[in-house]
Amino acid sequence: MNAQLLREIDALHAQLCEGLADPKRIALLYAVRDGELTVNQLAEILDLPQATVSRHLKILRERKLVNARRDGMNVFYSLTNAKVVSALDLLRQVLNDNLNRSAALAKALV
Repeated sequence: MNAQLLREIDALHAQLCEGLADPKRIALLYAVRDGELTVNQLAEILDLPQATVSRHLKILRERKLVNARRDGMNVFYSLTNAKVVSALDLLRQVLNDNLNRSAALAKALV
């Protein structure tokens, strides 16, 4: 395998995959896809404690998946790149295809 590809795979894993490794972080990305929201708004939308949301947002910021913009006492979070949600949508389609294939196999065995 090409050495450049292997380096890119390592970077992909370090930057993106680890950032997406928790379902709460994926939910946060979907929550901010349509615009900026504060930690408190996100906590309310996702029905999570504010401290939990803050901890996950810190990881998403470190992975450059979300932007943080301060306005007075509030910090507003938004997607760094909308392609992230498109990639998540594609992964959901793959999951759905796998589930459908498994269901078809199970049905064929009955």
